Amino acid sequence: MNFDEDDDESPDTLKGRIILADPSLREPTFRHSVLLLTEHKSEYGAHGYILNRPLGKTVGDLLEDEQFEPLLKVPVFVGGPVSTEHLTFSSLGWSEADDSLLFSTHLSTKQAVLHQMEGFSIRAFVGYSGWSEGQLESELAQNSWIPRMPERRVLETSDLDTLWNRLLRELSPWHALIADEPDNIGMN
Repeated sequence: MNFDEDDDESPDTLKGRIILADPSLREPTFRHSVLLLTEHKSEYGAHGYILNRPLGKTVGDLLEDEQFEPLLKVPVFVGGPVSTEHLTFSSLGWSEADDSLLFSTHLSTKQAVLHQMEGFSIRAFVGYSGWSEGQLESELAQNSWIPRMPERRVLETSDLDTLWNRLLRELSPWHALIADEPDNIGMN
């Protein structure tokens, strides 16, 4: 994908926003996911990472190379269904001045260590989520995703299994009702 940096501030981009899987989205990979869009342009597509799918492993569990020494305890997440054979480092932080999420992706090991030393939260992702030209817009039109501005709590790695529910509850009274709906309605 080729994205022009000059157009990142366009109102047509969702870059830097999170999207919540709509409760009706039953596809297993994205069900109840909170996804950070790191790139987005309707004419090129979109790219992002699922923030609430920890793999239950650290970089040290997957790699034993000395170059990864400072990153061995970094948690690994399933970023999405594309290129799951690749491990990618990203940094996440919060700007108090702008009250906004800061992120850098596709970091080399050296870059990830530098970001970590600067106080950023480092995450490793196996795979990513990607959409071709117009695909995300089509899914948004079908109400498969709910765009939101990110909040500081997306940086927290505790209680990731309830992040989607907590963010969904805040949208409306209707969303609050369905946020904790069981998979099997008969168990309600």
